[in-house]
Amino acid sequence: MNLSFPAFVLHSRAYRESSALVDFLTPQGRLRAVLRGARGKAGTLARPFVPLELELRGRGELKNVARLESGGIPHMLGGEALFGGLYLNELLIRLLPAEDPHPGVFQHYAATVPALAANRPLEPLLRAFEWRLLDELGYGFALDRDCLGEPIQANGLYRLLPESGLEPLADLQPGSFQGVELLAMAEADWRTPGALAAAKRLMRQALAPHLGGRPLVSRELFMNRKDLSRD
Repeated sequence: MNLSFPAFVLHSRAYRESSALVDFLTPQGRLRAVLRGARGKAGTLARPFVPLELELRGRGELKNVARLESGGIPHMLGGEALFGGLYLNELLIRLLPAEDPHPGVFQHYAATVPALAANRPLEPLLRAFEWRLLDELGYGFALDRDCLGEPIQANGLYRLLPESGLEPLADLQPGSFQGVELLAMAEADWRTPGALAAAKRLMRQALAPHLGGRPLVSRELFMNRKDLSRD
């Protein structure tokens, strides 16, 4: 039985003589398949950030690509937007279980990629995607209430407990968050001073337990690029 759906390429690597092993993001989740004749026309399509129409055949976890066609205009990412896109792809490969349907993640990704290509501000796009991914995978937590169910206080201090949410603090501690920052995040109000930087710290803390201690390659590449640009 063949299965057909919209897709994006997350990662591709050479496989045997002329094939490629490709991780696709689809509404049915992350699917891995063998693309035969990867040096031909299909191989030129199998690039990240290109909307695709994908048809797979096979019953096992590793399927074969039966058909691969363009599903829309390719999105050209460059500079920081490219590193942002690679970061999202790596997050999905690391966190999204194989063959676990998450149509909400696919829809959000399909909306984020053209926004990156249009050079919209990078950090809000990344924070929104990280938050949506955590929530879809069941790792989300409230930003306007603490782990006891009490409303976040603008003048309060909090720390993240990844398993239960935000815990109120009596005193300032390393890695803690101000209530006003958390309330701004809840409303996606990035005009509040410090909110965007705090959101980056919060998402790193929230993602860390699920990444297994291995650093993200795309994050290291981005940091190295920033260091080189300052030299």
